[in-house]
Amino acid sequence: MSAPFRGILHANHSLLSVAHRLLDLTVIVLCGYWINRLEGKPTGAELWLLIMLSVLVFHWLSEYHQLYGSWRGERILRELGKVFTYWALTFVILLSVDYLLLHDARLPDNGQMAWYALVLVGLCGYRLLIRSVLQGLRRRGFNTRRVAIVGTGQCGERLAMSISSAPWMGLNLVGFYDESPQQLDISQPGHPVAVRGDLKQLVDDARSGQIDKIYVTSSLEGERLRTLVKSLSDTTASVYLIPDMFMFELLHARSESINGLTSISIFDSPMDGAWSVVKRLEDVLLSAIILLMIALPLMLIAIAIKCTSPGPVLFRQRRYGLDGRPIMVYKFRSMSVQENGDVVRQATRNDSRITPLGAFLRRTSLDELPQFFNVLRGDMSIVGPRPHAVAHNEQYRTQVSCYMLRHKVKPGITGWAQINGWRGETDTLDKMQKRVEFDLEYIEHWSVWLDMKIILLTLFKGFLNKNAF
Repeated sequence: MSAPFRGILHANHSLLSVAHRLLDLTVIVLCGYWINRLEGKPTGAELWLLIMLSVLVFHWLSEYHQLYGSWRGERILRELGKVFTYWALTFVILLSVDYLLLHDARLPDNGQMAWYALVLVGLCGYRLLIRSVLQGLRRRGFNTRRVAIVGTGQCGERLAMSISSAPWMGLNLVGFYDESPQQLDISQPGHPVAVRGDLKQLVDDARSGQIDKIYVTSSLEGERLRTLVKSLSDTTASVYLIPDMFMFELLHARSESINGLTSISIFDSPMDGAWSVVKRLEDVLLSAIILLMIALPLMLIAIAIKCTSPGPVLFRQRRYGLDGRPIMVYKFRSMSVQENGDVVRQATRNDSRITPLGAFLRRTSLDELPQFFNVLRGDMSIVGPRPHAVAHNEQYRTQVSCYMLRHKVKPGITGWAQINGWRGETDTLDKMQKRVEFDLEYIEHWSVWLDMKIILLTLFKGFLNKNAF
């Protein structure tokens, strides 16, 4: 996390953007096939070549010019304008290719013009329908986000007006926060916006889960901004800047437009929208296969625990999951005690609480196997930052910079920190700091291939470790 600036990613991987890509392909193909059938022409290789070329050209133009970005904060006319432009360019390119190959001076013919018009109606029509449905749902409180604005200058007031006058965006404005809230009175006729408190109050509200997104305007600069950002790294809220862009330590930053105002996120998750589906499919498929393979060992370990020491087979402990929400994590019981309160003592070498069988299970990481059920439930991923006991989270979040950012993704059974040797007891603050650094490095560089690499390395070096006891 030493690089000052890690680049801006456009928020173009939402589930809706995936649906747009698939629907665009479907509209272009079906319209071309249907027009061809109406004209009574043969359905041959030439038709499919033309349709596939149109799909490729339109998709390339749309990706290159960000048609599939996030349109949540923009009006529909801008999106439809881009659709019209890119489909018109696609059609011109197709006619040019057709003319050059066939030397047909009669281009375009009636069939081609009908296809162009029908596709344009289809591409724009379904977008209007989706927008209408989403806007109706958001007005009724579905698919909404609670947002706060830092700073009450001209930029902040404009942003507040944009949000308040456009409920279709699904952004519920909690209020303003400012360094000197007692001096402010910015309520406007028709758009009253509360000033909820100072920046300390903002951090407290974000920590308690009352805010999903925070927009920081250009009224806060320099060291004051850096201090606020550092404090907000102890929360799970997504933080966006609406200033002049400058160098900052960003975690998977994205650009997002709010009714014409560009914002830059400081903290965000790479596993958003479509990528969250990819990650979930990866987890479900792999965990189901692994559970089938280890069903017999699971049964034998459970019997052995029951026969060698009193108490339950499984140990359940409350830990933090995605966005800091509490989850219940399963492990094979390896101790004679089941600590799950405000104070949880970490296991140490030759710990008297560990049973003889438990020592073997912990040394070989077999005690972690029940967590594949957590993965199937959706509480965890196979790969991700290891979940810590709630008591340890509350201890380290005040001591380790950016500690809570590891909760921007689901916790994992294995992780980048673990295969690099940072597992086991964290008896010094430096050890926890290194673990967090590797966790944030994983979040920043996440990909399916990185997950596969971590899983393979876990098989060879992750189960047995000198720090596991």
